[in-house]
Amino acid sequence: MGGDNAPASVVEGVSIAMSRYPELNFILFGDRDVIGPLLTQCRVPTTRCEVIHTDEFVRSDDKPSLVVRHGRKTSMWLSIDAVKKGEADASVSAGNTGALMIMAKFCLSTMKGIDRPAICTAMPTKTSQVVMLDLGANAACDANNLVQFALMGSVYCHALFGVDRPRVGLLNIGSEETKGREEIKEAASILKQIKDAPFEFKGFAEGTDIFPGGFDVISTDGFSGNIALKSIEGTAKFLMSALRSNIKSSWFAKFGILFALPALLRFKRRYDPNLYNGAMLMGLNGITVKSHGGANAKSFANAIGVAYNLARHDVISRIRNELETFKPLTSDTLSNKTLNKD
Repeated sequence: MGGDNAPASVVEGVSIAMSRYPELNFILFGDRDVIGPLLTQCRVPTTRCEVIHTDEFVRSDDKPSLVVRHGRKTSMWLSIDAVKKGEADASVSAGNTGALMIMAKFCLSTMKGIDRPAICTAMPTKTSQVVMLDLGANAACDANNLVQFALMGSVYCHALFGVDRPRVGLLNIGSEETKGREEIKEAASILKQIKDAPFEFKGFAEGTDIFPGGFDVISTDGFSGNIALKSIEGTAKFLMSALRSNIKSSWFAKFGILFALPALLRFKRRYDPNLYNGAMLMGLNGITVKSHGGANAKSFANAIGVAYNLARHDVISRIRNELETFKPLTSDTLSNKTLNKD
């Protein structure tokens, strides 16, 4: 029931995801009287889709602190609780981000060895993709948080994209070691000292380093990460709008676009933002995926695909195993400063 286009975009997205992944089944939480006709309209088979009725849902302007105390019957809470109870392998929502994060953290709890969960997603680069976290869950982070994000991001990158030893960077205002806030420089110092890390630490990454392909994982605080993400999204929308305006500016431009059309279509297929919708709330004892609030049906289906791949590759267990076998990056060890040093 959450999101700008819900529940229509959600039901249509489910229909698309069903055709892509024949083995998937769904539980939809929300108003049955509203969802039922949409399921019929989209020809969603009832054998693969169960509807759990609730007329309570989280609104976009609801305060997360109030929702977590009084929203136990909302569609958002019930969907996350289904993951906790083992009734679902993953939960997907396009609703209120703050409410989703605090509900998921309260319901699923944070993994042992992780101080704070992070919002994590993959974005296309010139050569492949880059995993970024945190993208808005934690406005301020200390060095330990940034180091833990690096570990979780590397596991995500390895599990979903098959990168054996992901190249990790810390988002910063410069590549020089003297630049940046103290917590970023401290995190870099910790990452450099760790032996046999499941990733290769490549140092600081500037904003211009996100897309060339030199990094597989970029760790950052939620404040900087969210600004970077929204700036990227805004730039993409501006460029597309400017391109359309220039194409319509003259008959010559309209004629010329016919020759450029194949290249433009390849570009769209590679860099369409809808293809990269779906961010994992990483560091929790269960899979919860946040879809963009303005997602259309195709975009929401891709968020479902992210959840499916996370469950299929058992990312939660893999992160737990990494935390257990590589304790220099866990919260207890970091707080005691007992690191392997050269």
